[in-house]
Amino acid sequence: MYICVDFDGTLVDHRYPEIGEPVPGAMGWLKKLQRYGAKIILFTMRGDDPERRNVLQEAVVYLQKNGVELYGINRNPDQDSWTNSPKAYGEVYVDDSAFGCPLIDVKGFSRPCVDWKKVGPHLEHMCLSRR
Repeated sequence: MYICVDFDGTLVDHRYPEIGEPVPGAMGWLKKLQRYGAKIILFTMRGDDPERRNVLQEAVVYLQKNGVELYGINRNPDQDSWTNSPKAYGEVYVDDSAFGCPLIDVKGFSRPCVDWKKVGPHLEHMCLSRR
């Protein structure tokens, strides 16, 4: 299963261009989903600017340091054989800005973020049902 995940507000608090504190449960759920065979694709507006700051690469390194192995970054390498669309193909997109995505308020966070206590179990069920 391909899961596209946003970064700011989904995996970490909104502190762009800095990296905020991790959203409660996010890293644990991503690692668990990977154990079920999910392929995680980082799908974010962060980008690199060689003349200023490589905020996308900083996000990638942050996830790697937290044990999350990315299958793709803003693209799904598997889709190259059947489309040239710039949109990353995923079966699920998790984003704090997505309509209907459950959010929580975390003390000290700049704004609401993804509620992984609700999102995680749904994704787990989806992964397990595809085995």
